[in-house]
Amino acid sequence: MPLSLLTVNVGAPSVDRAQRQLRWLAARPEEVLVLTETKATAGSELLAKAFSSAGYLVTFPEHSKGELGVMIVSKLAAEVDPVGAALDYLPARAAGIVVDTEDGPLRVVGAYVPSRDATLEKTERKKTWIDRFHAALDTTSSDTPVLLLGDLNVLEPGHQPAHRGQFAQFEYAFYEALTERHRLTDLFRNLHPDRVEHSWARRPELGYRYDHAHASSAVVERLLSCEYVHETREAAADGSRLTDHSGLAVRVSLCAKRTLLTSDPAMAVDALNEPEPTLF
Repeated sequence: MPLSLLTVNVGAPSVDRAQRQLRWLAARPEEVLVLTETKATAGSELLAKAFSSAGYLVTFPEHSKGELGVMIVSKLAAEVDPVGAALDYLPARAAGIVVDTEDGPLRVVGAYVPSRDATLEKTERKKTWIDRFHAALDTTSSDTPVLLLGDLNVLEPGHQPAHRGQFAQFEYAFYEALTERHRLTDLFRNLHPDRVEHSWARRPELGYRYDHAHASSAVVERLLSCEYVHETREAAADGSRLTDHSGLAVRVSLCAKRTLLTSDPAMAVDALNEPEPTLF
């Protein structure tokens, strides 16, 4: 069976929104979920506890108070990837697992690159994180192929619309360095050279392709599909949305060696919320 993965920005959810996200995620077919914009709050904790209680492998690095990060949820047996330990600045914003496949190990790395505004503080924060993330990838580099997924908060140089003036050269350089420095190919653009598609939008006509999947050549050779899942941004009858980002689903013709025994995490969260039984 092809290996399937999904990344989606969950937007530091409230408990109510996390419960709705949990039901949606539990119904998805993907074996590995890379959730970005997680936070050390009750909503993200609910997702982590529900999936863990249902038998999933959950990689949820410790988040400092107020800081955002990444959570990886896997139906597959895996080891912890070293990239998280190698990142020494805002470390909750990257995490990884190593999945054993019939073709050898595969590194799955999730990242949530800091956003910024026009202030020097936020700009330097983003620059520093990018530099340290590059170093973490360099330090942990090996012959094992990498699949990087997440909200990178950068645009490709030829992005349409161009959003001129909103992004600095160091941000475009980060996107380019993923290929030039780390030899990782943009999977969506590899399959769809000319398609204009967005994963977040300030207004319908002002979209941004922030959420990405990049991979080593060994993964590109096995790539079956890479498609955005826009239903996460669609409004329900009450006007609510699961999140303001589209998901990005990837399928590759690699077969994992061992799948975990899991149950429905939506049922698990119900059990977590039940009161302790009394003995009288």
